[in-house]
Amino acid sequence: MPEFTLHDETSAPEASRPHLESAKRRMGFITTLNAVMAESPELLAGYNALAELFGKSSLPVRAKHVVWITASVQNGCEYCVAAHSTLALKSGVDSDTVAALRDGKPLADAKLDAARRFTTSMVTGQGWVPDDEVGEFLAAGYTKRHIMDVILGVGMKTLSNYTNHIAHTPLDPAWAGQEWKRP
Repeated sequence: MPEFTLHDETSAPEASRPHLESAKRRMGFITTLNAVMAESPELLAGYNALAELFGKSSLPVRAKHVVWITASVQNGCEYCVAAHSTLALKSGVDSDTVAALRDGKPLADAKLDAARRFTTSMVTGQGWVPDDEVGEFLAAGYTKRHIMDVILGVGMKTLSNYTNHIAHTPLDPAWAGQEWKRP
């Protein structure tokens, strides 16, 4: 297994440095995920751009957390489940919701559960979501724009989940309290 460098502002390729600085401003520190991604300035730039755009998307904040955690659970990404569980709790998502997401179980909030089910279907079906499930998502109060926003969030998580799988990215101390192991 190849070892990946955890880059910082001094070791990263020159083209990655501004993206590491941007990520540091957004997160407060350079995550080990960003440190690994810095090996490819284009991957890091793409991931950070998607993160910024998904943050601005029309999905409600709690639904964004549902997408992040659900996609990461479905992809078996231990790093991202821990990171997004921590961030969800800090943003005010209740611990029962976060625990259910981590376990792949239904949510008490019907609208959020529709987002969980739709995201699960999006990831497991590799984008082939049955029409009736699309209809259920829309019937729960989401819009066609929200469908596109879920695709954006899943794309963002695909980049990070796959990076973490290949690089065996070490968990940041900030996420340690929400460590998760894939079943």
